[in-house]
Parts: sequence; structure tokens; C-alpha cells
Amino acid sequence: MLKPFNILKQFGGVGKSQDATDLLSEDLVLVEQRVEPAKKAAQVIHKKLTSCLQSQQGLDTEKRMKKLPLMMLSVSMAESFKDFDAESSIRKVLEMCCFMQNFLAQTLADFEMKLEKDVLEPLNKLSEDDLPEILKNKKQFAKFTTDWNNARTKSQTSTGPQAKQDGLREEVEEAWRKLEAIKDQYSADLYHFATKEDEYANYFIRLLELQAEYHRVSHEFLAKNITEIKESQSQTECQVGVSAGKVYGTSLCSHLESCGQEIALPIRECVNMLLRTGLREEGLFRLAAAASVVKKLKSSLDSGTVDHSEFYTDPHAVAGALKSYLRELPEPLMTSELYNDWFKAAGEKELEDKLEQLRAILKKLPQENYNNLRYASLHLHVISFI
Repeated sequence: MLKPFNILKQFGGVGKSQDATDLLSEDLVLVEQRVEPAKKAAQVIHKKLTSCLQSQQGLDTEKRMKKLPLMMLSVSMAESFKDFDAESSIRKVLEMCCFMQNFLAQTLADFEMKLEKDVLEPLNKLSEDDLPEILKNKKQFAKFTTDWNNARTKSQTSTGPQAKQDGLREEVEEAWRKLEAIKDQYSADLYHFATKEDEYANYFIRLLELQAEYHRVSHEFLAKNITEIKESQSQTECQVGVSAGKVYGTSLCSHLESCGQEIALPIRECVNMLLRTGLREEGLFRLAAAASVVKKLKSSLDSGTVDHSEFYTDPHAVAGALKSYLRELPEPLMTSELYNDWFKAAGEKELEDKLEQLRAILKKLPQENYNNLRYASLHLHVISFI
């Protein structure tokens, strides 16, 4: 009968009740406080992360891909480019885009499978199995602590016969045995959680690693293939008679580099058409043409598919397209930097002084500006004298 007495002595006298936490060491109390937040974090993040998936969980890579929006986009591109002829630049780009979207879908499916295996499944097990088991034992530990406190209080306040008091002491011992057993189990659970906490934290690091790998692979693939598409487009567009993309509003240097020519397409084409049809036209650069015709010619020049015969009958439209090109250059053909020099030279009264200054200014022009100004001036000079 000494054991119950020792228990009573150890945990206080009459009226002092013990909380479950009081029976744990300080380090375990700190660990205990992390279990519930860990369960909540695992549940919430698992739910939100699952909602980020674009494919259905549990499927293999091939079946996942079929459900991905990127794969559906790839299929739509494949169906669309079939309507173009083989030489169409749109078809060629769509073919590459179709292939690239397919690869990106594959990459995404692989990423989501790894995410499911390395992050989602462990988080689900943690929140639904491992931590609930610890919390279940915590609840049992609290219940048995209450049972033991009640039995202890009842025994301490009993004034009945000795036999009754002995029976109450046995109840205290039995309650204590149960409490010790669950305390040992719960303490073991907490120690196990403490040893695994870093591993649980690594689930979130693994998420970041998988995201980094997915974005790195996608970026490298996109960067490489976008460069190839642009190079392919540039080679196609720079063929003789084909403009390398938009011409109007593009800098002279960029246009010449993209098409591999010395003379800008609008200057060359418009001057050639004017030499054939506009030599005897009155008010060639003064009278305005129909805006719709000028717009059509500008679009033709932008696309690099100019049909000269279509505009032979309207030299004013050709002159308008040429003026529009020169006007829309981001940097004037004669350059903004040399504006004051040109203005000063034009104000010279003596012809020789004027010519000398003009020659000096021309030497300051960038080579591409000089070539195009010279080309336009020579041919327009011919037109003005006929």
C-alpha cells in the first residue's frame, strides 16, 4: 500500500489537480505545441496545392497529358496549320509552336507526377494518418490524466471504512498504470515527431526544387526554340523580293540588317515605279492620292509582295507611300543630330560655301543613311528634270 502513498506525495496533496502538460518534460511540451499547427499546415497546403494541378491525380503521364490545356492547345495548332500551304510562314511557326506546346505539356505532366509522389502524398499521410494518431493519443493522455486526478481526489477526501479507502487506493493505482502507459506512448510519439520535423519541412523544400526544375527545363527549351524560329523566319523573309517583317515605322538600320539589303525596300520599290510611270506626272509629290490606295501599297511593301502593275496607274499613291515611309522613320534619314548643320548649310548664300558644308555633313551621316539618301536623291533628281 506504499505505492499509492508515494504517488500522492509526488504529485501533491489534497485539492491539487495535475494537468496533462504538467506530466511532460519541458522539451516535450514545446514539441507538443507544434503538432496541431503542423497538421493544419499540411491539410491546408495539400488542399491548395492540389487545386493548382492542371491534370487529374493518379493517372499515368500519357493520360495526364490528354487532359492538360497545353496539350489541347497543341492539338488545336496541329489542326489549324493544315489549312495553310507548305510555304506559309504562319504554317511553319504553328508547326513549331505545336511541337513546343506538346513538349511543355509533357514537362508539366512529369512535374505534376513528381509533385504528387514527393509532396502531395507525404503531406496527405502526415495530415490524415501520422499526426492524427499523435493527437488521438494526446486526447487519451488528457482523459487518463483527468481520470487519475478524479480517482486521486476521491481517495484523498475519503473518510469511510479502511476497506473502502483501500479500494479507492487501488483505483488510483489502476488509473495511474493506464496514465503511465499512455504517457509513455504519447511521449514516444512526440519524440518521433521531433526527430522527423526536419523531414516534414523538407516536403516544402522539395516543392520548390520541383518548381525550379520545371521552370528551368521549360525556359531553356523555349529560349532555344524561339531563337531557332526567329532565325528560320529571318532566313525565309530575307529572300530576294521579300520584306523581313514590318517596314514602316522600323528603324532604317534594323530593316536593312533584317533583309540584307543596302537600300530600304520602300525607297527602292517606289523609286523604280516612279521612274517607269511618274516621269511626266504633274504635281507628283504635291497632289495627294486616295488614302485607301496608299494604305494598300504600304501594306504590300510591309509584306514584301508588291505587284507593280497594280499601282502603275496611280503614281501619286506611289509618291505618297514613299513620303509616308520617310515621315515614319523613327530617326529621320538626314538624322536629327545633324539638323542644325543642314539648316545652317541651307542658309549659305554662296553656292561654293553651301556645297562645301553639304559635303562635310554628308560625311558625318551613318553609312546606311548616306546610301539611301544618295539613292533617293539621284533618282528623284532624274524625275524632277523630265
